Amino acid sequence: MPGTAELEACFAIRMAVFVAEQGVPAAEELDELDATALHVLALWSGQPAGTARALEKAQGLWKICRVAVQAPFRKFGIGQALMQGIETKCPGGAFMLDAQTHAIGFYERLGYVAEGPEFMDAGIPHRLMRKAASTP
Repeated sequence: MPGTAELEACFAIRMAVFVAEQGVPAAEELDELDATALHVLALWSGQPAGTARALEKAQGLWKICRVAVQAPFRKFGIGQALMQGIETKCPGGAFMLDAQTHAIGFYERLGYVAEGPEFMDAGIPHRLMRKAASTP
């Protein structure tokens, strides 16, 4: 997806959600990891609605990050669809993520478990969450 219109749509969603809505510094939002990450884009009636990316941290262990759904498209199940979609594309299927604390319940409903203390990232409280690989 690098350099494509779809990737640019992913970046635009992240800028709208994290920078414009949440006040994350723009310089922190896009980074060198975007070049090698797996990106997913959710469309709603053909419109870019949400995005997420995953980075393989070790064989079979993926870090999901930059999960974002634009405000007009929230409460339609897009976040859940994004998570399910990205999880199916990651071989090995063990996952970790840094969840904003207000979203912990969302991730718990998807099988993630919070670990460790709360920490700040870009001025927003987060917790580490993990989900073990599924067994067939």
